[in-house]
Amino acid sequence: MFDRLQAVEDRYERLNELLSDPEIVSDTKKLREYSKEQSDIQDMVDVYREYKQVKEQLADAREMLEIEKDPEMHDMVKEEFNELSAQMPDLEERLRILLIPKDPNDNKNVIMEIRGAAGGDEANIFAGDLFRMYSRYAEVQGWKMEIMEAHPNAMGGYKEVICMISGQGAYSKFKYENGAHRVQRVPATESQGRIHTSTATVACLPEVEEVDVEIHEKDIRVDTFASSGAGGQSVNTTMSAVRMTHLPTGVVVSMQDERSQLKNRDKAIKILRARVADMYMREAQAEVDATRKSAVGTGDRSERIRTYNYPQNRVTDHRIGLTIQKLDQIIEGKLDEIIDALILEEQASKLAGLND
Repeated sequence: MFDRLQAVEDRYERLNELLSDPEIVSDTKKLREYSKEQSDIQDMVDVYREYKQVKEQLADAREMLEIEKDPEMHDMVKEEFNELSAQMPDLEERLRILLIPKDPNDNKNVIMEIRGAAGGDEANIFAGDLFRMYSRYAEVQGWKMEIMEAHPNAMGGYKEVICMISGQGAYSKFKYENGAHRVQRVPATESQGRIHTSTATVACLPEVEEVDVEIHEKDIRVDTFASSGAGGQSVNTTMSAVRMTHLPTGVVVSMQDERSQLKNRDKAIKILRARVADMYMREAQAEVDATRKSAVGTGDRSERIRTYNYPQNRVTDHRIGLTIQKLDQIIEGKLDEIIDALILEEQASKLAGLND
């Protein structure tokens, strides 16, 4: 482990040299690449240096304990030795966690797609509840949420809503929300007071830059049409709505949220790029994971990941068997307890893999 940490620190020092090289500074692509690499290992280097400093102080204190004859001074050194010794296990654990391979998408923005699934109007209402829950969570984290496309239903929910969540580390938290969410409650439309079960699906895709995935213009078919309102009634006589089809994969994105065709094109290409990259990533991952599943589930969009039981004020995350009797708080956006538990479970699983 410490050989790897020393190699990381050596690389950090080399990056310092490269980032002060005039040739690198004048090369935007390399400057961005090296700056990102240095930023990614900054925390690891800082903790490793702290670990080495504490280890050195501990060695000095141990040596002083062997030679110090003055009782009062001996007690002071022993107290310092005990304090330093207590820090070592925590620093070692932090280093083990920092050595876990990071998801390269963790610091990216998120394109979130929420859709009502099984359950008719109640499923769409639940999709709206999830959207508001995530909106509040994003607000608390200091992230910006922008609706890119929305298809509300008459009951106050959404058949589909697509939004962009922008902020440092947004994907690192929201990626755990991929999958089918189930709700158990008495719908407002239920006159007999019976509990219904409905579902909504959530897809969280990292925003993909043009440099991350190359999509050629010749591979995209663009169709324009007049945007329409509820029931298909035209609400815009100009051809502002856009449908983009990525011909090699068949991925289709329609965008009519903006009155400007140019703005709809900009939004559509962002979603298209994210969906195509996600498809490629999942195909590659399927080959790697053909014989195993991750600690927090397969990541399959159809996998039921969580149940929200309103009568019992209970939320259960089925991937890790976590049950919390705080649905009223969670639906208001207080998701930290669930997401932190999922992160810890995944870290433990990866640590176990490193130790095998």
